[in-house]
Amino acid sequence: MAISKSIKRNIGFFFIIPWLIGFLVFKAYPFLSSLYYSFTDYNLFKGIHSYTFQNYIDVFTKPLETKALVVTFKYAFMTVPLKLIAALFIAYILNFKIKGVNFFRTAYYIPSILGGSVAIAVLWKAIFNDDGLIHMMFESIGLEAPRFFTNANWALFMICLLRVWQFGSAMVIFLAALKGIPADLYEAAAIDGAGKWTQFFNITVPLITPVIFYNLITQLVQAFQEFNGPYIITGGGPRNGTTLMSLLIYNNAFTSYDMGKASAQAWILFIILMIFTAISFWSQKHWVYYADDDGGR
Repeated sequence: MAISKSIKRNIGFFFIIPWLIGFLVFKAYPFLSSLYYSFTDYNLFKGIHSYTFQNYIDVFTKPLETKALVVTFKYAFMTVPLKLIAALFIAYILNFKIKGVNFFRTAYYIPSILGGSVAIAVLWKAIFNDDGLIHMMFESIGLEAPRFFTNANWALFMICLLRVWQFGSAMVIFLAALKGIPADLYEAAAIDGAGKWTQFFNITVPLITPVIFYNLITQLVQAFQEFNGPYIITGGGPRNGTTLMSLLIYNNAFTSYDMGKASAQAWILFIILMIFTAISFWSQKHWVYYADDDGGR
């Protein structure tokens, strides 16, 4: 049976129908319905009784919600710079021709594969808990170890450290960018008397700023959505010192069953991420160098 020309021209739409159905059912509908529920007092079991802006007001007025926002910002602004610095530093070292470099590249990348798992979070808790391995080592030499998970400041730092330890993915991307820098630039700089640090800050960093920008955006998004660490290791404690917005959303949705409030908090988090992403894209014209920009900025 002959197929008409119009069908042939539009046959591609037939093949994307499964994806389109999945997008509408599992992406678009939940996205829009959460916006609707955010203006209600929707309870998972009791339904909707009123429509209100109170959910959004509570995020900026109630102590628990405001603290979760502050803790989330602290977490993101500690984790992202430390992770990018660690990833770039290790990638720079592994870019040199050293013995066993492939082994070290694999060893540094493995935590990124395992780091997001529940098992690694449980292991992290076992190592740094008050009766964990680190405390036993301190006690064996007669010293008192810090209370890593019972002190609010230490607890947040340890959660950050778990995420920073997972720098392998960013490191691999940095390493690929470093491989793309022409070697003759370094040779010319060395002839002119430039040392390694001068070459790094005047050649390496400017030429990989597009990759730095990409890693910055992706790591920022991941940091604001962090959940496993605080949920498994500290449960948001002590005194809500590690209660990130993602954990608060989970608690409201699946512990208190307050879907309206959880939806509003999720939208606040989404808007915050959109703002930071927009600022990052706006700022790139001042510091990101692109080879086809006729001079860069």
